[in-house]
Amino acid sequence: MTLTGPCNAPDVVDVVALGESMVTFLPSRPGRLADVPSFDRTIGGAESNVACALAAAGHSARWISRVGDDGFGDHLVEAIGSYGVDVAFVQRDPARPTGVYFRTAGDRATDAHEVAYYRAGSAASVMSAGSVDLEAARAGRVLHLSGITAALSGDCLDLLWELTEPRAGRPLVSFDVNFRQGLWADSDGPRVLLDLARRADLVFVGADEAEAAWGLRGAGDIAGALPEPGLVVVKLGKGGAVAFHKDSDGQAGLAGLAGLAGLDGLDGLDGPERLEDADCVSTHVRAPHVDVVAAVGAGDAFAAGFLAATLRGLPVPDRLRHGHLMAAAVLTAPGDLAAPPARDHADRLVALDKRAWETLRLGPGWTTQAQDPHQDPHQDVHRTEEEVRTP
Repeated sequence: MTLTGPCNAPDVVDVVALGESMVTFLPSRPGRLADVPSFDRTIGGAESNVACALAAAGHSARWISRVGDDGFGDHLVEAIGSYGVDVAFVQRDPARPTGVYFRTAGDRATDAHEVAYYRAGSAASVMSAGSVDLEAARAGRVLHLSGITAALSGDCLDLLWELTEPRAGRPLVSFDVNFRQGLWADSDGPRVLLDLARRADLVFVGADEAEAAWGLRGAGDIAGALPEPGLVVVKLGKGGAVAFHKDSDGQAGLAGLAGLAGLDGLDGLDGPERLEDADCVSTHVRAPHVDVVAAVGAGDAFAAGFLAATLRGLPVPDRLRHGHLMAAAVLTAPGDLAAPPARDHADRLVALDKRAWETLRLGPGWTTQAQDPHQDPHQDVHRTEEEVRTP
């Protein structure tokens, strides 16, 4: 088997995202997969979604993966590259196919949907520490990984053990738990994901998946199970998100953040609360009201928004708000990816006072509305509620 890949030393980028992406087929109309007559092709993958969103927001991003030497592989590389993502380190496998999946539109009220995956034996499932360019993977200020990769194969899991190994000069390791019960062939998945998360510097985990995987209820219990990372972000769905992070008197665990220029991760907190018997503070930010079109990809977008704000050295509350705004961009679009709001637009919304933020309502088209740079940011609420809901 021969592999194609670059031979030059990689340039340093803001974020490297490593993981499988698949060609996604979205239904042309609502209904069961058995009844849908045709599908529209797009792309999907937790890590590449993050890379695309960050690149669209103006950051340098690299996607590392492996795809088949086929038309679907061509489509993935070209589509992800079109966002401005560096795809030079994506390998092509002549013996294995690119993964694909089909999903229904889903029901807005219940978020019920069907998904049919065709990824067994895919090219990405044989990624390994011996085949991936580890220098390119580590050549980022942030290395973003997810638990999906760990579930693909033993080789993929070994690769994540290698990339999360504590070592001098390691980039900040961002880990999205992304627990998918159907991907794990045995009962070890939850334990593996917990162990990987504890080796990361920044962890994203949904409260629902933490309960399903680890039997933990409540954001505080989830953070308590992850004492090593410097930052743990627990996503609460419509309830927003809460970040647990070390305070200025407890810097242990923040070593992985020190390499980000101008970032201390602690200043400017908006009403942080100290946890009893814990050397950290929590910051909770509610999500704005969103007229949801499709929920797929929102978690990846939230991670991208949070990471983008982290790279800019913004305080934790602002990172959470930027995460919510990036998620809202995807929630109000039909696919896994959507155009993010312009940075100045997002910054104005992030700067809203607490009451204005919590009454904000975002609908389809809100990210593309023309914004006057001299406009009072509080007026964005009126524009968003009255105009953007129906573009």
